Amino acid sequence: MSAPPVDYYATLEIDSKATQQQIRDAYKKAALKYHPDRVPSDSPERSTRTKKFQQVNDAYYTLSDPNRRLDYDTARQFHGFTSGDSSSFEEEIPRQSTPGGFPWSAFGFGGSSNTQPSEEDHERFSNEQFGGVFEEMLREEGMAEGERAQPTGKFWSLLGGLSGGAMGFIIANFPGAVAGAVAGNRLGAVRDARGKSVYAVFSELPQADKARLLSDLAAKVFAHAVGS
Repeated sequence: MSAPPVDYYATLEIDSKATQQQIRDAYKKAALKYHPDRVPSDSPERSTRTKKFQQVNDAYYTLSDPNRRLDYDTARQFHGFTSGDSSSFEEEIPRQSTPGGFPWSAFGFGGSSNTQPSEEDHERFSNEQFGGVFEEMLREEGMAEGERAQPTGKFWSLLGGLSGGAMGFIIANFPGAVAGAVAGNRLGAVRDARGKSVYAVFSELPQADKARLLSDLAAKVFAHAVGS
Protein backbone atom coordinates (compact mmCIF):
# COMPACT_ATOMS: atom_id res chain seq x y z
CA MET A 1 0.00 0.00 0.00
CA SER A 2 1.39 3.41 -0.97
CA ALA A 3 2.19 6.05 1.61
CA PRO A 4 -0.48 8.73 2.16
CA PRO A 5 0.05 11.97 0.23
CA VAL A 6 1.06 15.18 1.93
CA ASP A 7 -1.99 17.32 2.69
CA TYR A 8 -1.33 20.13 0.25
CA TYR A 9 -4.48 22.01 1.27
CA ALA A 10 -3.14 22.23 4.81
CA THR A 11 0.23 23.30 3.41
CA LEU A 12 -1.40 26.30 1.72
CA GLU A 13 -3.79 26.80 4.65
CA ILE A 14 -6.91 26.60 2.49
CA ASP A 15 -10.07 24.54 2.38
CA SER A 16 -10.26 21.51 0.07
CA LYS A 17 -13.10 23.31 -1.77
CA ALA A 18 -10.96 26.39 -2.50
CA THR A 19 -11.26 28.03 -5.90
CA GLN A 20 -8.31 28.28 -8.29
CA GLN A 21 -7.93 31.97 -7.45
CA GLN A 22 -7.91 31.21 -3.74
CA ILE A 23 -5.21 28.61 -4.35
CA ARG A 24 -3.13 31.15 -6.27
CA ASP A 25 -3.56 33.83 -3.62
CA ALA A 26 -2.67 31.35 -0.87
CA TYR A 27 0.47 30.33 -2.76
CA LYS A 28 1.62 33.93 -3.06
CA LYS A 29 1.31 34.46 0.67
CA ALA A 30 2.87 31.12 1.64
CA ALA A 31 5.78 31.43 -0.80
CA LEU A 32 6.65 34.90 0.48
CA LYS A 33 6.19 33.82 4.09
CA TYR A 34 8.51 30.81 3.89
CA HIS A 35 11.00 31.84 1.20
CA PRO A 36 14.49 30.94 2.48
CA ASP A 37 15.89 34.28 1.32
CA ARG A 38 13.89 35.98 4.06
CA VAL A 39 16.64 34.91 6.49
CA PRO A 40 20.46 35.18 6.32
CA SER A 41 22.24 32.49 4.30
CA ASP A 42 23.96 31.17 7.43
CA SER A 43 20.79 31.08 9.54
CA PRO A 44 19.97 27.68 11.12
CA GLU A 45 16.36 28.35 10.12
CA ARG A 46 17.21 28.33 6.41
CA SER A 47 17.14 24.53 6.00
CA THR A 48 13.66 24.24 7.50
CA ARG A 49 12.46 27.17 5.42
CA THR A 50 13.84 25.59 2.24
CA LYS A 51 11.94 22.35 2.88
CA LYS A 52 8.74 24.23 3.67
CA PHE A 53 9.18 26.44 0.60
CA GLN A 54 9.64 23.35 -1.59
CA GLN A 55 6.52 21.77 -0.12
CA VAL A 56 4.56 24.98 -0.78
CA ASN A 57 5.71 24.87 -4.40
CA ASP A 58 4.78 21.19 -4.70
CA ALA A 59 1.34 22.01 -3.31
CA TYR A 60 0.83 24.84 -5.77
CA TYR A 61 2.05 22.79 -8.74
CA THR A 62 -0.37 19.99 -7.85
CA LEU A 63 -3.44 22.05 -6.98
CA SER A 64 -3.11 24.80 -9.60
CA ASP A 65 -3.84 22.40 -12.49
CA PRO A 66 -7.39 20.94 -12.56
CA ASN A 67 -6.27 17.52 -13.84
CA ARG A 68 -3.43 17.17 -11.32
CA ARG A 69 -5.75 18.38 -8.59
CA LEU A 70 -8.37 15.76 -9.52
CA ASP A 71 -5.78 12.98 -9.38
CA TYR A 72 -4.51 14.28 -6.06
CA ASP A 73 -8.01 14.57 -4.57
CA THR A 74 -8.71 10.97 -5.60
CA ALA A 75 -5.58 9.75 -3.80
CA ARG A 76 -6.35 11.97 -0.83
CA GLN A 77 -9.87 10.58 -0.52
CA PHE A 78 -8.54 7.03 -0.80
CA HIS A 79 -6.35 7.64 2.24
CA GLY A 80 -9.24 9.06 4.24
CA PHE A 81 -8.15 12.68 4.49
CA THR A 82 -10.61 15.22 5.83
CA SER A 83 -10.60 19.01 5.58
CA GLY A 84 -9.15 19.19 9.08
CA ASP A 85 -6.08 17.07 8.36
CA SER A 86 -2.72 18.84 8.37
CA SER A 87 0.92 18.08 7.81
CA SER A 88 3.90 19.14 9.91
CA PHE A 89 6.07 22.04 8.71
CA GLU A 90 9.11 19.82 9.21
CA GLU A 91 7.59 16.90 7.28
CA GLU A 92 9.99 15.54 4.69
CA ILE A 93 8.71 16.01 1.16
CA PRO A 94 8.06 12.63 -0.50
CA ARG A 95 10.35 11.98 -3.45
CA GLN A 96 8.77 8.77 -4.73
CA SER A 97 6.26 8.82 -7.57
CA THR A 98 3.28 7.74 -5.50
CA PRO A 99 -0.35 8.78 -6.12
CA GLY A 100 -0.71 12.34 -4.90
CA GLY A 101 3.05 12.79 -4.65
CA PHE A 102 4.94 15.35 -6.68
CA PRO A 103 5.04 14.14 -10.35
CA TRP A 104 8.73 14.60 -11.04
CA SER A 105 8.51 12.23 -14.01
CA ALA A 106 6.80 15.05 -15.92
CA PHE A 107 10.13 16.89 -15.81
CA GLY A 108 12.33 13.94 -16.71
CA PHE A 109 13.00 12.94 -13.08
CA GLY A 110 11.87 9.96 -11.12
CA GLY A 111 10.93 7.87 -14.15
CA SER A 112 11.89 4.75 -12.20
CA SER A 113 12.46 3.88 -8.58
CA ASN A 114 16.20 4.09 -9.21
CA THR A 115 16.07 7.63 -10.59
CA GLN A 116 15.06 10.16 -8.00
CA PRO A 117 15.43 13.95 -8.21
CA SER A 118 18.25 15.44 -6.23
CA GLU A 119 17.80 18.20 -3.67
CA GLU A 120 19.32 20.60 -6.22
CA ASP A 121 16.74 19.56 -8.84
CA HIS A 122 13.91 20.13 -6.39
CA GLU A 123 15.26 23.48 -5.25
CA ARG A 124 15.81 24.64 -8.84
CA PHE A 125 12.25 23.79 -9.82
CA SER A 126 10.87 25.55 -6.72
CA ASN A 127 12.82 28.70 -7.54
CA GLU A 128 11.75 28.65 -11.18
CA GLN A 129 8.10 28.23 -10.28
CA PHE A 130 8.31 30.97 -7.67
CA GLY A 131 10.04 33.22 -10.19
CA GLY A 132 7.01 33.31 -12.48
CA VAL A 133 4.60 34.20 -9.68
CA PHE A 134 7.12 36.65 -8.18
CA GLU A 135 7.20 38.51 -11.51
CA GLU A 136 3.40 38.48 -11.60
CA MET A 137 3.26 40.03 -8.14
CA LEU A 138 5.71 42.74 -9.15
CA ARG A 139 3.63 43.49 -12.25
CA GLU A 140 0.60 43.94 -10.00
CA GLU A 141 2.63 46.42 -7.93
CA GLY A 142 3.86 48.28 -11.03
CA MET A 143 7.46 47.14 -10.52
CA ALA A 144 7.70 44.98 -13.66
CA GLU A 145 6.32 45.30 -17.16
CA GLY A 146 6.10 43.46 -20.48
CA GLU A 147 6.15 39.77 -21.30
CA ARG A 148 9.72 39.48 -20.02
CA ALA A 149 8.84 41.20 -16.75
CA GLN A 150 11.55 43.82 -17.00
CA PRO A 151 12.07 46.11 -13.98
CA THR A 152 10.42 49.51 -13.99
CA GLY A 153 11.60 52.70 -12.34
CA LYS A 154 9.37 51.86 -9.37
CA PHE A 155 11.31 48.65 -8.79
CA TRP A 156 14.66 50.42 -8.90
CA SER A 157 13.38 53.22 -6.67
CA LEU A 158 12.26 50.66 -4.10
CA LEU A 159 15.52 48.76 -4.25
CA GLY A 160 17.59 51.91 -4.11
CA GLY A 161 15.42 53.26 -1.31
CA LEU A 162 15.90 50.08 0.73
CA SER A 163 19.66 50.22 0.34
CA GLY A 164 19.79 53.98 0.77
CA GLY A 165 17.45 53.79 3.74
CA ALA A 166 19.82 51.43 5.47
CA MET A 167 22.69 53.80 4.86
CA GLY A 168 20.57 56.76 5.97
CA PHE A 169 19.77 54.96 9.21
CA ILE A 170 23.46 54.27 9.83
CA ILE A 171 24.44 57.89 9.38
CA ALA A 172 21.19 59.09 11.03
CA ASN A 173 19.82 61.30 8.29
CA PHE A 174 16.93 61.19 5.80
CA PRO A 175 18.85 62.24 2.66
CA GLY A 176 20.48 58.81 2.57
CA ALA A 177 17.16 57.23 1.63
CA VAL A 178 16.43 59.86 -1.02
CA ALA A 179 19.90 59.50 -2.50
CA GLY A 180 19.45 55.76 -2.53
CA ALA A 181 16.21 56.02 -4.52
CA VAL A 182 17.81 58.37 -7.07
CA ALA A 183 20.86 56.13 -7.37
CA GLY A 184 18.56 53.14 -7.74
CA ASN A 185 16.80 54.70 -10.70
CA ARG A 186 20.09 55.56 -12.40
CA LEU A 187 21.46 52.11 -11.74
CA GLY A 188 18.26 50.70 -13.18
CA ALA A 189 18.68 52.67 -16.39
CA VAL A 190 22.04 50.96 -16.91
CA ARG A 191 21.08 47.43 -15.86
CA ASP A 192 17.67 47.52 -17.54
CA ALA A 193 19.40 47.98 -20.89
CA ARG A 194 20.76 44.45 -20.51
CA GLY A 195 17.22 43.13 -20.85
CA LYS A 196 17.13 41.07 -17.68
CA SER A 197 13.86 40.06 -16.09
CA VAL A 198 13.01 41.36 -12.65
CA TYR A 199 13.51 37.90 -11.14
CA ALA A 200 16.92 37.56 -12.79
CA VAL A 201 17.93 40.88 -11.23
CA PHE A 202 16.51 39.76 -7.88
CA SER A 203 18.56 36.54 -8.02
CA GLU A 204 21.77 38.56 -8.32
CA LEU A 205 21.06 40.86 -5.37
CA PRO A 206 22.99 40.62 -2.11
CA GLN A 207 21.21 38.50 0.49
CA ALA A 208 20.31 41.49 2.64
CA ASP A 209 18.61 43.26 -0.29
CA LYS A 210 16.72 40.08 -1.20
CA ALA A 211 15.39 39.80 2.34
CA ARG A 212 14.29 43.44 2.45
CA LEU A 213 12.63 43.25 -0.98
CA LEU A 214 10.75 40.04 -0.11
CA SER A 215 9.64 41.49 3.21
CA ASP A 216 8.38 44.67 1.56
CA LEU A 217 6.52 42.68 -1.10
CA ALA A 218 5.07 40.36 1.54
CA ALA A 219 3.74 43.34 3.49
CA LYS A 220 1.92 44.54 0.36
CA VAL A 221 0.50 41.09 -0.45
CA PHE A 222 -0.66 40.49 3.13
CA ALA A 223 -2.21 43.96 3.27
CA HIS A 224 -4.21 43.23 0.12
CA ALA A 225 -5.36 39.91 1.58
CA VAL A 226 -6.62 41.59 4.74
CA GLY A 227 -8.30 44.37 2.83
CA SER A 228 -10.13 42.07 0.38
